[in-house]
Amino acid sequence: MIFDFKIAKERSRLYRLTRQFFDQKGYLEVETPVLSPDLIPESTIDCFGTVFINEFRGSSSLYMVPSPEVFIKKLIASGCGSVYEISKCFRNCEQIGTIHNPEFTMLEYYTMDFDEKDSIGLTMEYLKSLSLDRPLMQMTVREAVLKYTGLDLDKLQNPALLRKEAVEKLGLHIPGPESWDDTFNRIFCTFVETAIPKDSIVVFTDYPQQIKCLAKREGNYRRRWEMYIDGIEIANCYLEETEANQVRSYYEEEAAKLATERSSSERVIPDSDTEYYKYFEKFPKCSGVALGMDRLLMVLCGCKDIRQTLLFPFS
Repeated sequence: MIFDFKIAKERSRLYRLTRQFFDQKGYLEVETPVLSPDLIPESTIDCFGTVFINEFRGSSSLYMVPSPEVFIKKLIASGCGSVYEISKCFRNCEQIGTIHNPEFTMLEYYTMDFDEKDSIGLTMEYLKSLSLDRPLMQMTVREAVLKYTGLDLDKLQNPALLRKEAVEKLGLHIPGPESWDDTFNRIFCTFVETAIPKDSIVVFTDYPQQIKCLAKREGNYRRRWEMYIDGIEIANCYLEETEANQVRSYYEEEAAKLATERSSSERVIPDSDTEYYKYFEKFPKCSGVALGMDRLLMVLCGCKDIRQTLLFPFS
């Protein structure tokens, strides 16, 4: 096996500059577990499971975290202030290819009293500190879909109507009834992501409310953005949900979706903490960003394949 230590050195430099940036701004660096007895239920994410075995305590299921969010939000609720972590994360049933690896490195940072728009400025400042200085192109998801397909999402909130327009006006093949968000993802991946200019840092804001997540909702949309560099999705950001009843509702809906698959699927269905919403009874206003460090390293080093950035890629 041939190792590329040049890129390994660049990874080390990236982590060093990242810590320097957030430390200078007064963020607390934390280290949270990669094994958890429960996860935030997300029906669109598959996880890895394992079993802890102890002769005195018996056995119990554990799950490898797809994001440190499940632990970091407990720290935020306890008053830790602005915080960041560079952590190993794991997602099962992922593609294995140019931008995916089942084990990857995530940078997550949460800023108190920020909204998602503030986090765009912070993230651009962070990227500039890495000598990644490109112009910013920003538009809402609705504006992007309208620009690249001619469809107005505000007028297509009915799943059947969205499917009809996708088939008749865009020529997409949809084999049968599917959810609104599944049809939207077909449209977005086919017509919007492929049209992203490569010479700018592109941020799409205000994602459809039908895509469930713990970002605050505002009308038909959620206060969330995603950032693309060189056409690659690099970061995802929320204005974090702070209302306990909304978190509880999200948990119940997503857990119910997963529960229907427990007996009929090969997926690892994680346990979820039914009391997790209580952490949000006194949760501060904050904005959280999750940024893929392997993908960022691809951009910084001019790599075309995520495997070039890893000493031991999955394959």
